[in-house]
Amino acid sequence: MIPDADPTLHKDRSMLSTLLNHPPPTHDLRPEKTDYRPTALEGAVRAVTGPVERFVRTQIAGLEKIVPLVEQHAARLEGASDAQLREEASRLGFELRRGGFRPDLVGTVFAVVREVAGRTVGKRHYDVQLMGGWALLKGMIAEMETGEGKTLTATLAATTAALAGVPVHVLTVNDYLTARDAEEMGPVYRALGLSVGCVTHEVPVENRRAQYLNDITYCTNKDIVFDYLRDRLTLGELGGAPLRLRAESLYAREAREKRLLLRGLYYAITDEADSLLIDESRTPLIISGSVVGREEIQFMEAALAFAGGLAIDTDFLIDNNTRQIRITEKGEKRINALVLPPETPWTSTIRKHEMIRRAISALHLFHLDKEYLVRDGKVQIIDVFTGRVMPDRSWEQGLQQLIEIKEGCEVTKQQETVARISYQKFFRRYLHLAGMTGTAKEVTGEFWSVYGLPVVRIRTHRPLRRHYLAGRIFTTMAQKEQHLLERVRVIHGTGQPILIGTGSVAASEKVSGLLSGAGLPHTVLNAKNDHEEAQIVALAGERGAITIATNMAGRGTDIKLAPGVTELNGLHVILTERHEAARIDRQLAGRCARQGDPGSFEAILSLDDALLENGRGGIPEWVARRFALPGSNLWNIMANYAIMHAQKKMERFHGRMRRDLFKNDVQTKKIMSFARGEE
Repeated sequence: MIPDADPTLHKDRSMLSTLLNHPPPTHDLRPEKTDYRPTALEGAVRAVTGPVERFVRTQIAGLEKIVPLVEQHAARLEGASDAQLREEASRLGFELRRGGFRPDLVGTVFAVVREVAGRTVGKRHYDVQLMGGWALLKGMIAEMETGEGKTLTATLAATTAALAGVPVHVLTVNDYLTARDAEEMGPVYRALGLSVGCVTHEVPVENRRAQYLNDITYCTNKDIVFDYLRDRLTLGELGGAPLRLRAESLYAREAREKRLLLRGLYYAITDEADSLLIDESRTPLIISGSVVGREEIQFMEAALAFAGGLAIDTDFLIDNNTRQIRITEKGEKRINALVLPPETPWTSTIRKHEMIRRAISALHLFHLDKEYLVRDGKVQIIDVFTGRVMPDRSWEQGLQQLIEIKEGCEVTKQQETVARISYQKFFRRYLHLAGMTGTAKEVTGEFWSVYGLPVVRIRTHRPLRRHYLAGRIFTTMAQKEQHLLERVRVIHGTGQPILIGTGSVAASEKVSGLLSGAGLPHTVLNAKNDHEEAQIVALAGERGAITIATNMAGRGTDIKLAPGVTELNGLHVILTERHEAARIDRQLAGRCARQGDPGSFEAILSLDDALLENGRGGIPEWVARRFALPGSNLWNIMANYAIMHAQKKMERFHGRMRRDLFKNDVQTKKIMSFARGEE
């Protein structure tokens, strides 16, 4: 039998419900929230009352009230020994199991955690971090300015829940941050008698069960979702029959219950919550199995060769906003006339059209060192949100094989879907969900409508000293690059460290070539050298350092300033192109001026940037290019508005994609309501 965090949890089912303020789990084996489908009337009522409820919850949260409840224990705990603090934590755990998350109990736990953190890692929680921890326990999104110590804040809520016997998952966006946070915060938990696990891509699947059995487990969002899907496959048709599964363990040598990785979905704290819960929810996660045979490779090679001979705007059109291919009437006739090799299977007209459409996408929508890179002879996908490689991930429906053929790599076996789930569906199954991020205000409504999570803003510990310089926009890429080179040369001459943000691997290498030609020493951080990330980040705050980075340096990266750099006005960040969401730009700006340190930020852009491709800038871009004199007030207004228009357009498009996927999940639930599961 899979051990629970505490044996009393299932003796009294109402206890867990009290702790989590949520209806009881669906079954004992793997507790999780049951998908809920509101009726049409309930949906209409919620649409009207939802914004009011969200406003009321944030206004009456009373987060500042936790501070005096913590402070009243400070003097007593300062004189306690390490053993006494551990005993106090054990006693509080019993009280939490019996009384739930009462403010007085939580205040005492927070005080103990703060004292232990000061002794073990040399960091005592500030008042604003106490408020953030209380928000996490209340099931909210805590919007905390970048650099305000969200990693340390999470220890408050995680410890409180773990002491209460609730398994905790602390989720973040990549392996680097997961391993770093688990290592840095581990001493705090262990000093209180709690166990800590860490799951990254490098941890073999067979070793993950032991990691998830810890009181608190740090893991990436992708790894935990795929482990959840693996468990669904293991459970099979007995997913909703825990008694039968337990009975199986009496006679089966390899009982399924003993092969499960997770204990259930109890409590998740999501770091960089807007990335995990919003940005990455556009695409479902899929586990695939190899299809027997490789006969379709000839079909794909023929389709790719044929697609290479089609002419854009004549045979097909590309909508770069939606990344969709539309075949013209002339193109349809050419495809219909195509005769494939007789030994090629599955050559029906519909199948042929679908494969050629995907071949066009492989040639024109997916670019080397932007959407993917080639490493060790293999095509590896780059996560557009984080700039990192996603190892062992592949595109479906033949797209992966088409790109491998395009790049001359060994063609892998085609995959078929055996399990899938969206982030929205997965995270809504947690009994208790909370999050923290520095950039939540733009998607406050979506947090509430999809996950029922209100957003509360936490003030900064010290006044923010980030200086925003006036941005510059140029007509051509060449003008932008020349100005960028001049700015870097001037700032580097002062000794101030510089972080240059780019949108892709290719763009980072282009800027690197520009600086190398000017004799400016620098370091590049992108998906090609991700194994050097820790060393590069450690040196990025040194005097005179120049670091070029993709989105890898955008979230969670804490660049420490070397001695004497504060007097040079701290780190200077240069944004070389706007991203498809303004929140990503704000994350890059947040690498400077952290925890009261000085810092500065500027954007150097052009009308040739990728965001403005294919007329996304609309009428303002057209006016700027044709009628305004570069540098004039009219030109500056139109150029700025063109970039803002293009960014908002992409944000709305991605928002529609997420809504469509969410609606599809709901519809699938209705259609498959007769079955035991939909994954």
